[in-house]
Amino acid sequence: MKYLSTRATRTDTSGRKRFCEILLEGLAPDGGLYLPEHYPQVDAALLARWRTVYREQSYAALAFEVLSLYIDDIPATDLKAICDKTYTKAVFGTEKIVPLTMLEDAAAGSGAAPLYLEALSNGPTLAFKDMAMQLLGNLFEYELARRGEQLNILGATSGDTGSAAEYAMRGKKGVRVFMTSPAGRMSPFQQAQMFSLMDENIHNIAVDGVFDDCQDMVKAVSNDLDFKRKYRIGTVNSINWARLLAQVVYYFAGYFQSTKANSERVCFAVPSGNFGNVCAGHVARMMGLPIDKLVVATNENDVLDEFFRTGIYRVRGSADTFETSSPSMDISKASNFERFVFDLLERDGALVKSLFGAALGDNGRFDLNADPRFGQAAQRFGFVSGKSTHADRLRTIRQTWERFGVMIDTHTADALKVACEQLHAGVPMIVLETALPIKFAATIVEALGREPDRPAKFEGIEALPKRVIAMAADVTAVKAYIALNCA
Repeated sequence: MKYLSTRATRTDTSGRKRFCEILLEGLAPDGGLYLPEHYPQVDAALLARWRTVYREQSYAALAFEVLSLYIDDIPATDLKAICDKTYTKAVFGTEKIVPLTMLEDAAAGSGAAPLYLEALSNGPTLAFKDMAMQLLGNLFEYELARRGEQLNILGATSGDTGSAAEYAMRGKKGVRVFMTSPAGRMSPFQQAQMFSLMDENIHNIAVDGVFDDCQDMVKAVSNDLDFKRKYRIGTVNSINWARLLAQVVYYFAGYFQSTKANSERVCFAVPSGNFGNVCAGHVARMMGLPIDKLVVATNENDVLDEFFRTGIYRVRGSADTFETSSPSMDISKASNFERFVFDLLERDGALVKSLFGAALGDNGRFDLNADPRFGQAAQRFGFVSGKSTHADRLRTIRQTWERFGVMIDTHTADALKVACEQLHAGVPMIVLETALPIKFAATIVEALGREPDRPAKFEGIEALPKRVIAMAADVTAVKAYIALNCA
């Protein structure tokens, strides 16, 4: 299996690489994102075998099956050992790893749609990012040891990516982490998870700006090829294909738990800011997983909802990015969206380069409404979308607690609200739960009048000493800080 950039021309095959090359690289040299040359196809027989693997063996065994289709430059025995090390009850607290909770059953003969939550927040930092980050940490350590090299990870977080990356990389040999985050824009719990870590290989940088400023700096450093090579810069953001690939697995696991036969179809609803989580669903669907609809749920920062409704992709500036009660989606430039547009435009890398390069750079927007392929976003690729506001969030949290006795976080509430607008008779709807409510306690108190439960290991975390530096949104300053700490 080889990988190409979303900005590569069809005739240029010189930049195509193996998995372990792009694992440590992040962005492609031309500024594009890596995707496989083709999506491996899962036929009925293989899907049936994977159902048995998950039900009779383990989530780790299913992960090995999926990853093996994309990773052929790590020996199978080593890849299996990495999966077995990553997806354990000791790490995720449950044998199923991503158990389903049924919120609403379809009464016999009613034709209604069963409604499920898929729990993705059982990992060390209580958020879905652990599902991929724990694997990424083990892959990094394995490959760096094999090469005898070191890696300096530069990342950006709007909340959960940072803590998941730092918990996955702390103590890992040959790895340093430099994590940028928007100062004051994460919840106190999220900040404490990151800033209380005292490991010498972990560096937290609070940036005077919004998440998109942090993400822009990460991309700028990745595009400075000389600096990137000199300081061995890699990334853990979802622009790294390995992270997105790890997330593909739980779409298959959710499908197998909610269905009895491979003739059945399901829908997934996903809270979306940077488009990584739902892009993994797109990959699973392209492989042949019987997904009917992929429901993209946004908060007040509705760049993605606007695109799927109108064909216009219009990024916002810092001043126009709303600070909301689902802060991990306070994003106005969805990095992974380029991967989907690449597929939507029939893998025309030259056109993608012009859209995400010149068009966004000059105008801050592009418009595909007149392109006949835009209609395929829903018809061929299954995407539909919707938006949730703070008032919607409070109402959904309250109703879910009152009706089902289930407490959900703010981002999951966004997804559940939009999911309920897209229910189709007889087709199960699986809402991807993204974090435990404790990470957004203030909004839970506002909705329910009570504090959410807190795992014992996080008692008093907000009061711990913090290790973080403040910095302007200045890529030169970030580079200088990396250089100083890599000397």
